[in-house]
Amino acid sequence: MTSKTKVAVLISGRGSNMEALVRAAQDPACPFEIALVLANKPEAGGLATASAAGIEALCVDQKPFGKDRAAHEHAIDAALRERGIEVVALAGYMRILTPFLVDAWAGRMLNIHPSLLPAYPGLNTHARALAAGDAEAGCTVHLVTAGVDEGPVLGQARVTVLPGDDEHALASRVLEQEHRLYPKALADFVRAL
Repeated sequence: MTSKTKVAVLISGRGSNMEALVRAAQDPACPFEIALVLANKPEAGGLATASAAGIEALCVDQKPFGKDRAAHEHAIDAALRERGIEVVALAGYMRILTPFLVDAWAGRMLNIHPSLLPAYPGLNTHARALAAGDAEAGCTVHLVTAGVDEGPVLGQARVTVLPGDDEHALASRVLEQEHRLYPKALADFVRAL
């Protein structure tokens, strides 16, 4: 049997997409393993979830680095390399990356975004889709590049916008699709490496 690709998941909060990846990785046929969950905030709830699942949970707290984002990312990069990480999956990691980390992991860093890119990069995606009167919303898995949410699309899932939807209702249905899409897109990506 070939060894599984070692994936690190970067989070900033509760880590529900990380949990979906962890569940997928438990399938013996899954081509990846979650070898590390790394957060930039010590209060990130996903750290406890990862630890409870037997996965190394590490916080590289952004606060001691102040405004020096590159120094923070050098510490993250060192942690990833020390553990032999091969692919990085951003899952609710709420920091815009500097060119250093993007370039260091070019072609090996994925992100999930709660819109049908290229529509609505950045924040407040559901409110923007509702304000525009869109008939569909959804989520996108893409490779991370220097531009925010601009990398090549690896997969998308669509959700119909229903009459009476508010941000919360739409976000909830999109999140369900994220939890299906991300494990599949990551597995497909890893198989193609």
